Amino acid sequence: MRKTIIAISIVFMLIFAGCSNKGDDQEEATNVYPLTGKNTTEEIANRPVAVMVSNQTQARPQTGLSKADIVFEMLTEGNVTRFMAIYQSKQPEVVGPVRSAREYFFDLADDYDALYVSHGAANFVNDLIKEKEIDYIDGAKYDDDGHLFVREAFRKTPHNSYLQFDAVSEVAEEKGYEMEKEIAPLEFLGKDDEIDGEDANYVKIDYYGGTPIVEYKYDKEMKKYLRYGDEEQTIELESEEPIAVDNLFVVEADHEVIDDEQRRDIDTHSGGKGYLFQRGKVQEVDWENQDGRIVPVKDGEVVPFVEGQTWINFVQTEPEKDVKEQVQIENKE
Repeated sequence: MRKTIIAISIVFMLIFAGCSNKGDDQEEATNVYPLTGKNTTEEIANRPVAVMVSNQTQARPQTGLSKADIVFEMLTEGNVTRFMAIYQSKQPEVVGPVRSAREYFFDLADDYDALYVSHGAANFVNDLIKEKEIDYIDGAKYDDDGHLFVREAFRKTPHNSYLQFDAVSEVAEEKGYEMEKEIAPLEFLGKDDEIDGEDANYVKIDYYGGTPIVEYKYDKEMKKYLRYGDEEQTIELESEEPIAVDNLFVVEADHEVIDDEQRRDIDTHSGGKGYLFQRGKVQEVDWENQDGRIVPVKDGEVVPFVEGQTWINFVQTEPEKDVKEQVQIENKE
């Protein structure tokens, strides 16, 4: 009789353990980072933070780009591109070098409900930030304070201002900004969903006759695209970790030079043509700004992203060139 009672007890324990594990799995699946589609057991309440990061040669390699959920790459003056890295699912210790603000970048940050962080700006840009009531932190007001920003000695100004990420929420709350927000999620594929499109393991973006040179090479083992700038692989400064992208979204938009400094205005709202690269395949799509988010669209439906990091490269619309002529796509052996 004693053996029977013990056996029954063990069965009940196993059943209870199975139910308990199932509950844990369900709990884990409930929390999904809205900008990467990744599952987490953590509560997601932190507001995204968008940081301007230099891409001039003097600023490379950068710090913190590998931890961003989304990175926008867009032209500033002349042939120079700049990054805006949006962080929510991961918080790096340091991000930089941090550079100055642009209207089309802070408009996008605001659309993604992100706090905008830059270092300096032209007077008219500062006026626009205040006029549009953008939640922002200007590093010029905290320059080398040792708490929020540090000027590093191994690089020269203006390519040496580094954001100390742990201090962002504290400073933002001191300014009266809300740092807990519920963020609307992007659409993501399921783990077993197939990717449509043609094979494409190499991408080259031609801004102005090959200057700057931006390339992406697909890594089959990682199932990600590795980024290269001016024929050098884009890596983290300290760890040398490569920038590995799950979704590469290249879109065309109207660019207009607006002053003698060659600053631009870029249309991030009207939509246009684009290419979406995922897991070694490319789809020709349209892009739309839906509720402030830049999303791929095909046959009137949003094309979901793959779980993970997304880079969105804007290229200029030209009268005699469309996006097909500015993006070289190959499937190299």
